[in-house]
Amino acid sequence: MPKLYPSGVSELDRLATPALVLDLDTLEANLERMQAKADRLGVALRPHLKTHKCLEIGNRQLALGARGATVSTLFEAQVFAAHGFDDLTWAFPVIPSRIDEVVRLASQTTLRLVIDSTVALDLLERTGRQLHVWLKVDCGYHRAGIDPSSPLALDLARRIADSPRLHLDGLLTHSGQAYHPGSADRIQTIAEHERAVLVDLAHELRHSGIEVPGVSVGSTPAMSAVTNLGGVTEVRPGNYALYDWHQVCLGSCAVEDCAATVLASVVSSNVSGGSVIDAGALALSKDLGPSSWENPRYGRVYADYAKGELSPASIVSLSQEHGVVDAELQVGDRLRILPNHSCLTVAQFDEFVVVRGDEIVERWKIWRGRN
Repeated sequence: MPKLYPSGVSELDRLATPALVLDLDTLEANLERMQAKADRLGVALRPHLKTHKCLEIGNRQLALGARGATVSTLFEAQVFAAHGFDDLTWAFPVIPSRIDEVVRLASQTTLRLVIDSTVALDLLERTGRQLHVWLKVDCGYHRAGIDPSSPLALDLARRIADSPRLHLDGLLTHSGQAYHPGSADRIQTIAEHERAVLVDLAHELRHSGIEVPGVSVGSTPAMSAVTNLGGVTEVRPGNYALYDWHQVCLGSCAVEDCAATVLASVVSSNVSGGSVIDAGALALSKDLGPSSWENPRYGRVYADYAKGELSPASIVSLSQEHGVVDAELQVGDRLRILPNHSCLTVAQFDEFVVVRGDEIVERWKIWRGRN
């Protein structure tokens, strides 16, 4: 395998590794494409910011027409609120020990909360504050959310709607089952099921006299495949900004649509049939993506990023700082790696090295704190 960046050819060759490289042209095309699809289907796009955790990307999404944003953690909510994002959904079941932080932040910006239990509802009621609440519904992922056919769905919705303090924003779900092995051929079916579950429940609640202002769905695979969003008011995909190898395998995108890559250097070539790079689990994460423990692959190696061409080589083993590539390379060779899961990979780095072609144009901070 030839060196991707021989000495003196590009700025990337002089970049310290491991580094998280963001191709700006690809990013911008991804953002424009998803906004256009949301507009075409008549729904608001409320992108999930957990994928990139980056103000510059979030601002670009808003500028293109996104209405509000979604976050995974209170830290993300606090950071983006402090930088002017004024309509945020914290798409995680309310954490009981953090109610005081929720109340403080909700007094500074529009913060929309997610609940699926009477315990969480009681805690929010006892704050005595005006709060926005989504009722989370399980559409088949079976991770969190109420069973739409259970009496609890009606009971919780009515309690929120009747509360003098809580405002029912509507119903929210996430079709995470679209990421499961073997789901690529069924994603359009999964997306339609996700839509139908929420639209049907919204109809039942409205028939019972409960106002349901919003119906919120979303995952990148589902949004990539869906053709009908009748009855839905907003979508919340996140990974689409960057994409990754898993999304390629699911059919959500092509290799050339992947905007985030890890630049790594070969540091040892004593492994028979392989080489060691300086990108380990703390660069790539240990997410297996579409592979398995029997045949683990932690990322694919590009032959030519500009052409969207992958080589046969993969990352086959990771420890904390070491990665093993199944190709015999020379010490000093530099590889550009397509990660399995860009969300987790981004969370390992402090910044994006932003490029157009091989030219470094900016560095963008990744706000990856926890608390």
